[in-house]
Amino acid sequence: MESIVSSSSSSVFSTNFPSKSSSSTQRRPGFISVSTNFRSPNGLIKHRPLISVPKQSQRSSRRRYSVVVRASSGSGSSSSPLGPLELESPVGKFLSEILISHPHLLPAAVDKQLEQLQTDRDAQKQIADPSAASATDLVLYKRIAEVKADDRRKALEEILYALVVQKFMDANVSLIPNVAPSTTDPSGRVDNWPVQEERHQQLHSSEAFEMIENHLALILGNRLGESNSVAQISKVRVGQVYAASVMYGYFLKRVDQRFQLEKNMKLLPPGLDRDDSVIGKAVADDFKQSIGSDEEPKTHPEAPSWSGNPGGGFGHGMKASRLRNYVMSFDPESLQKYATIRSKEAVSIIEKHTEALFGRPDIVITPQGTIDSSKDELITISFGGLKRLVLEAVTFGSFLWDVESYVDSRYHFVMN
Repeated sequence: MESIVSSSSSSVFSTNFPSKSSSSTQRRPGFISVSTNFRSPNGLIKHRPLISVPKQSQRSSRRRYSVVVRASSGSGSSSSPLGPLELESPVGKFLSEILISHPHLLPAAVDKQLEQLQTDRDAQKQIADPSAASATDLVLYKRIAEVKADDRRKALEEILYALVVQKFMDANVSLIPNVAPSTTDPSGRVDNWPVQEERHQQLHSSEAFEMIENHLALILGNRLGESNSVAQISKVRVGQVYAASVMYGYFLKRVDQRFQLEKNMKLLPPGLDRDDSVIGKAVADDFKQSIGSDEEPKTHPEAPSWSGNPGGGFGHGMKASRLRNYVMSFDPESLQKYATIRSKEAVSIIEKHTEALFGRPDIVITPQGTIDSSKDELITISFGGLKRLVLEAVTFGSFLWDVESYVDSRYHFVMN
């Protein structure tokens, strides 16, 4: 159940992003249907083109800011990137400088920027009624309003991103700067990152981390314990898994907040501690019905190709989870609500962060509507590195839910 959130309205949690969408949403036993209503041909999340920096801005300032932190050591100070995404708007550049020099002041700086965005939006609404203006003036008013709205939207996105970065800084967890072969490793591995599983675990409730462990089991299969094993894997595929895991983390934090509240108020529905194999059997039965066969599936039907054969049928390596059973008790409407990313800004952040981390994929759509990935780059990565990527992605999604809720309480932009 807790594999990866897909952006198709009828997909189950899965890493199989290129699958076709369906206009109907049905609840199938043991599966969770989700809807983010955003899709791109290349398999990554896209709902609109990336916002480009105006040429005038590029001429006036050639310098682009990336979010970095400076750490001192015995051999002197050094600089290491904390996030792969470079902030480009004036607000984003300002917040980058705050993160570098005085990160503890970022919340106050963000509140001030949100006040200014609200003032600008209110002023835009109070512009005199142009009904008496000429047709030319009306076009001009509309164009000015569109440009200002785009500027506010980009500033808002980069405010959200800066707040996510700060939460990683506060947790003393480093973000992976980019996925590229190391110049110091002769094997060309891309995963020369510190292992920070314990720190990631501390950022989630015990129930949520059980779900994350099951999520990892579905992705890595029997390779979960082979941290030092190295393989060559499609970079696009890994990027898809990362983006989907961000969305899964967003969903997981959303339902875990409700779960923790109901647990503290002793309002949880009965039966959450029942044997979790009941759910696993329902999933297996559902899959057998979908393929019209009584044969027991040997692997998760949509697990990545690198996961191999778990060797124990569907659900191998997965742990019983109260939170998982709690989610399964949702009615279809509630499930659809909790599995939906609420704002276009959040979706854009996932898209841009993933693209900054993995690069823009060099793939095209064939006339038959399939993805031609013949130019897809293969990267050398250990399964321990894959695990670190997924843990980071889930935490990123969890933080994104938190900061989206915080910002919306001060500058309303979430539509549902």
